[in-house]
Amino acid sequence: MELAHALEFARHRTRGVLCTLKADGRPQLSNILYVLGGASEPGGDVARISVTADRAKTRNLRRDPRASLYVPGDDFWSYAVLEGEAELSPVVGSPDDPVADELAAMYRQAAGEHPDWADFRRAMVRERRLVLRFRPARAYGIVGR
Repeated sequence: MELAHALEFARHRTRGVLCTLKADGRPQLSNILYVLGGASEPGGDVARISVTADRAKTRNLRRDPRASLYVPGDDFWSYAVLEGEAELSPVVGSPDDPVADELAAMYRQAAGEHPDWADFRRAMVRERRLVLRFRPARAYGIVGR
């Protein structure tokens, strides 16, 4: 499957499974929500995921940035797997820092307006959130059935 076709498939979805590598080399899988912008948008081919600093996937990616994102289709036989590397932002330091801005933009893209943005931003600090930016380089799967 061409990467461009897999990215187009993934752009219309927000749920997936992120696979990172444990220290012993075995996979660690996490159900996640992601946002992927349009191809013409800045950073459009980057899947962004809100994570916390203390999760296994975060620790794994700090050690080894390789990851895969499994994106299910509408039926059991339709899927895409994006392979690439992840970059982790700093942990949110204050409600008005750039990472908090990016997390708010991600929320807005995925769910629309939040009822209380100040509370959302305080929660991002309290939860020690950061942005996982996944850059796909290859893909495989079966889509379009």
